Amino acid sequence: MAKQTTSAGKRFLKLAGMTASIASKTVSNTLRNINADDEQKQAAKSELWQEIGIKIADTLGEMKGAAMKVGQIASQYQDIFPPEVARAIAKLQRQAPPMAFAAIQQQLENELGQPLSSLFSQFEQIPFAAASIGQVHRAVLISGEHVVVKVQYPGIDNACESDLKQIRLALRLMGVLKIDKALQERLFSEIRENLLAELNYEIEAQNLNVFRAFHAELDPKIVIPQVYAAYSSRRVLTLSCELGETLETASTWPQQVRNELGRRLITALGQEMLFLKRFHCDAHPGNFAFRADGTLIIYDYGSVKTLSSELVQRLKDLVNAARQQDVATIEQHLSALGALTQTNQFPVALYQQWMEVLLRPLNQHYDFASNSAYYDSVGLFKQSLKYWDIFRPSPGTLMVNRTISGHYWNLVNLKVDDDFSELFQQLIPKQPS
Repeated sequence: MAKQTTSAGKRFLKLAGMTASIASKTVSNTLRNINADDEQKQAAKSELWQEIGIKIADTLGEMKGAAMKVGQIASQYQDIFPPEVARAIAKLQRQAPPMAFAAIQQQLENELGQPLSSLFSQFEQIPFAAASIGQVHRAVLISGEHVVVKVQYPGIDNACESDLKQIRLALRLMGVLKIDKALQERLFSEIRENLLAELNYEIEAQNLNVFRAFHAELDPKIVIPQVYAAYSSRRVLTLSCELGETLETASTWPQQVRNELGRRLITALGQEMLFLKRFHCDAHPGNFAFRADGTLIIYDYGSVKTLSSELVQRLKDLVNAARQQDVATIEQHLSALGALTQTNQFPVALYQQWMEVLLRPLNQHYDFASNSAYYDSVGLFKQSLKYWDIFRPSPGTLMVNRTISGHYWNLVNLKVDDDFSELFQQLIPKQPS
C-alpha cells in the first residue's frame, strides 16, 4: 500500500529537489558539450531530455495525489514537450498503487457522516482500480444494489495549488515547455481548471447525469453509470456497477462486433463534441468497457471539456476546407485558432498530402489494424520538419486533438475495419464546393 506525502512542506521540498536536480543536469550537460559540434550537441541534448523526463515522471509518480494528476494531465499535452520528455511522463497514465484501507474508510465515513456498516452490506477493502487522486472499490448497498465507490485520497485537494505552482516553476526553469510565456499562461490555466474539476466529485456527478441523459435519448447501447446521490459527496462518488470487457478482450471478438463498437465510439465522441459541445476528454482505454452485443460503457466523467459554438463551427469549417484541399481557407482557420505563426510558408503539396492522411480513416473504407495513416504520417513528418516552427499548439484545441488521437489508437487496438464515410458525413455534412 502506498504511503502518501500530504505535508505541504515535504511536497515542496520534493518538487524543489526535482528542480535542483534537473538544473544541475542541464548545467553539467552544457559545460560538458561546450566544444562539441552540432551533431554531438543534438545527441547530448536528446540524452538530457530523456534524463529530465525520467526524473519528472519518477518524482511525480512517487508523490501521488495532485502532483501525479498534474503530470497525467500534462502527459495528454504531448505536443508541448520534447518527444523524449513526453514519452517518459506518458507512463504516469498507468494505474497508481493503492492507499491503505483504514485511511480510505475514515475518508468515506467523514464524507458521508455514517459508519461504513450502516451504508453498505458489503465493501471490498482491496480496490479494483487506484489512480492519482482516488481509488475505486466494489460494494453492495444495504438495499441490495451492486455499486462502485470512488473515494478521493485525504488531503489531495489541499495540495493542489502548491503542487501546480511548483511543477510549473520547475518546467519553466528547465526550458522543458516548447511554447512561449503567453501560451504557457493559457495552458496552465486550463490544466488548473481541469484539475480543480476532477477534484470535485459533485461536478463529476453532474457531468454523469448530463451525459447519461444525452446518450440515453440517442442510443441505449451507450451506457453511462447512474449516480447514487445519497451515497455521494464532494470526495465520494457512488455509481451503479456497469460491467463490461476490456478493449484487449473486445479486440478478439468477431469483426462485425468490433466494427459496431468502433462506430459507437466515433458516434459518441462526435455527438458530444458537435452537438452537446461538451465531451469526455480522457480517451485512456481503461475508461471504456465493451459488451459482445455492441454495447459501449463509458466511465469517468471527471475530465470534461466544454467547447464554444464559435470553436465548433470553426472546426467544422476546417474539416470541410480540408476535404476540398482549400489551403488558403485551411491557413485562415489555423491562424484564427492560434496554431499558425506564418502563412504561405508551408508547401501546398505537403498540405494536400497531410489532409489526405488525416482524413483517410473517416473518408473511406479503412483497416485500422494496418494503421496506414500513422505510418504515412511518419514519412510526412520527416519532410515537414524544417517547416515545423511555423506551427504551434492551439490551447483551444489541445484537448480536442488529444482526445481524437486517443480514440484513433483505441480503434487501432480494437482492430476495426470499416467504412465510416457516411457516419462522418452525418456528423459534419459536406459543404457545397
